[in-house]
Amino acid sequence: MRLSAPGAADVAGSAPARTGIAACRSWRAAATLTGAATALALLLPGGISGASTRSPAPTLSSLVAQAKQLTIQINSLSEQYDGLRVELASARATASKAGQAAAKDAAALKAGQATVSRLAAASYENAGYDPTLEILTTSNASQFLNRAAMMQQLDQENGTRVRQLKAAQAADKRARRTAQQQIARVSALESAMNAKTAAIQAEITKVNSSAMAQAMAIFNQTGHYPNIAIPGGDSVGAVALRSALTRRGYPYVWGAAGPTAFDCSGLVMWAYTQEGIRLDHYTGDQWNEGPHISRSQLQPGDLVFFFADISHVGLYIGNGLMVDAPSFGQDVMVQPIDWSIYVGAVRIEA
Repeated sequence: MRLSAPGAADVAGSAPARTGIAACRSWRAAATLTGAATALALLLPGGISGASTRSPAPTLSSLVAQAKQLTIQINSLSEQYDGLRVELASARATASKAGQAAAKDAAALKAGQATVSRLAAASYENAGYDPTLEILTTSNASQFLNRAAMMQQLDQENGTRVRQLKAAQAADKRARRTAQQQIARVSALESAMNAKTAAIQAEITKVNSSAMAQAMAIFNQTGHYPNIAIPGGDSVGAVALRSALTRRGYPYVWGAAGPTAFDCSGLVMWAYTQEGIRLDHYTGDQWNEGPHISRSQLQPGDLVFFFADISHVGLYIGNGLMVDAPSFGQDVMVQPIDWSIYVGAVRIEA
């Protein structure tokens, strides 16, 4: 199976859904291939199966093991990419708000500067005002008190406006600095995503090599898992699970979230979106989007997570089974849970 970059398989109608029996291509099957390595090695190209005078050719079982490790790495890199994409969306929103705040503070600063300028001009015009001389020469005490009060108010307003201007200047400086920082963060995240894309594509190229492709083809013919009884019920998880099960047979594409291609967190996100529940497209965030539950509490539709870096997720069915988008070269399927790499579960609530 030739693997592709995100979007290549995410076209409506590009991969028909399979009903009934779902293919189970569990990595446990790699162990069963060891004994058949000698016989199946004849299927490999001469440069792979034949002995080398310099170094022994890799066995089929070792190639399958390498393919397994590569797909695990690709899946992990894919989830890291999804996490960067979530961060990037947040950073862009924050940068936009920071830019708006900077523009608002700049306008306030400009208005404050104009006000202080007017007050300074008024103060200058009245600079020759001498209250002592005024009280000796005026016969109208009320008029004097009114004028004195006006001058005092003008002085107070002047001081207040100056303080406000200083505060506006500081706010403008902070806003511009924050906006620049957010723009820099967006740029850094975009660079990180480009690097992650290059790393994923490099691993895909390895899996697409002629030797590895043949090992993957053999791996993908390791049998079928019996049909399952689809759980009933109207809980949030049960309904999401039934949606996910309709996607069996659609391909894994990194960064995809349906409706015709998925990565692991994309399948979970899509399933719950059908109920109007929004989850982030990233296993690291989904791990924190509901209460954690014990293995003994698992119910249909609960999210089950795998590996120390929480780089894989599926939806629990029951009886030790889950539906997931496993990794490159494998379609959405029902398969047994590998409890040796299980790290925990989360229940999504409405």
